[in-house]
Amino acid sequence: METTSPRPYHHGDLRRAILSAALDVIAAEGPSALSLRDLARRAGVSHAAPAHHFKDRTGLLTAIAAEGHGLLAATLTEAADLREAGVHYVRFAREHPAHFQVMFTPELLRADDVELTTARALTAESLRRAVAARRPGPDVDPRLASVAAWSLAHGFATLLLGHNLDGPVGDQDPEEVFRVLTGMLFTPPPA
Repeated sequence: METTSPRPYHHGDLRRAILSAALDVIAAEGPSALSLRDLARRAGVSHAAPAHHFKDRTGLLTAIAAEGHGLLAATLTEAADLREAGVHYVRFAREHPAHFQVMFTPELLRADDVELTTARALTAESLRRAVAARRPGPDVDPRLASVAAWSLAHGFATLLLGHNLDGPVGDQDPEEVFRVLTGMLFTPPPA
């Protein structure tokens, strides 16, 4: 009887492989479909291997949210002005729908995770800078202006990803539609 010795474990970057597999599952089926055991099977590793990097499902989702906030902060920093920051926000949601779903679902996350709180702070700072560059009037609370800008971009992105804007947007470029909407709302009417 021939016996074979098990192959030595080597995966390269298991953390990245698990994150990538998780993002695929979330994009296709949503966060509720996520299972560390299934992700381990997909990566071809023992069912305990993902726990080494993420501890549990909440840890994995928290890592996805932190990564998403880091990507979003970098994207917002590239914007030339507040309107373009909103366009970049919508683009981020379209290009990273799985991150986007997880980032804004606090019940899935460890709110006190240092990596997550740091990444969230970077996102908030990027948005704050975009609002400050717009120089809202002296009677405008910059925090509320940030909430207004975030609400508009986040609401549009959420409706877009949920296919609620398929009819009104049709085959138009969603980023251009967002630019038009912000122009409608923030351009003063002619005197």
